[in-house]
Amino acid sequence: MAKIYVTYPQGKFKALTMSYDDGRKADKRLVEIFNRNGIKGTFHINSGFFGNKEYDRLEEAECVELYKGHEVSAHTLTHPTIARCPKEMLVHEVMEDRKNLERIFGYTIRGMSYPNGSYNPQIKELLPQLGIEYSRVVETTHGGFGLPHDWLEWKATCHHKDNLMKHGETFVSLHKKQYLYLMYVWGHSYEFDNDNNWEIIEEFCEFAGGRDDTWYATNIEIVDYMKAYQRLRFSAGMEFVENPGAASVWLSVDGEIREIPGGATVRF
Repeated sequence: MAKIYVTYPQGKFKALTMSYDDGRKADKRLVEIFNRNGIKGTFHINSGFFGNKEYDRLEEAECVELYKGHEVSAHTLTHPTIARCPKEMLVHEVMEDRKNLERIFGYTIRGMSYPNGSYNPQIKELLPQLGIEYSRVVETTHGGFGLPHDWLEWKATCHHKDNLMKHGETFVSLHKKQYLYLMYVWGHSYEFDNDNNWEIIEEFCEFAGGRDDTWYATNIEIVDYMKAYQRLRFSAGMEFVENPGAASVWLSVDGEIREIPGGATVRF
């Protein structure tokens, strides 16, 4: 029987994703840094604050071009502490945010980060009924590089203030291909202005970007890929696999990288 492991696309075993909240004007500089280094980010936005000068929010019109190649995700309409709100308000905050962002960006919004890090088991149970497939929390793994056990309680590896370069150096040095590694960094772009430390994210992106062994992905790309893998149908004897989805999945089969195209049956 073949020894089979899932890999990331093209047989890679490491992935890097970035996650930044609120849709503040400092995202312009952050996106430029990501783009320059081939890194992808997910930007969780409160659509009710577009153009709000008091909160230093981006204008709606400038966001479409800015976030091209990245993911825009929900962060609720007006950033309430949702664990203290009636469920009717939660539904309104999530669905109106989705509606606005989908109108602007032209694709289905399926992810979120919890505003103020606020959530509870009841909120997690409700979110899939509102079309939300993942949501990031503010707690981190403090340097862990694993995939989440619960997409609706997704913990990042670290906030960018938490030993970012140390964690990045550890991540880059990982080499055991029997594991899938994920480095996930989160924060708010305005923090770099407030702390006058843009060099932190610039140094990290220059160091971690552009590496052949790393898949640079948005949050939803990682969710979609792992769900595509879970939908594969393996024969009982492991002689072949069927991919009922549209997207390719890559496997390591006795050490050989094999692409399983969408709609295909592949024999080992």
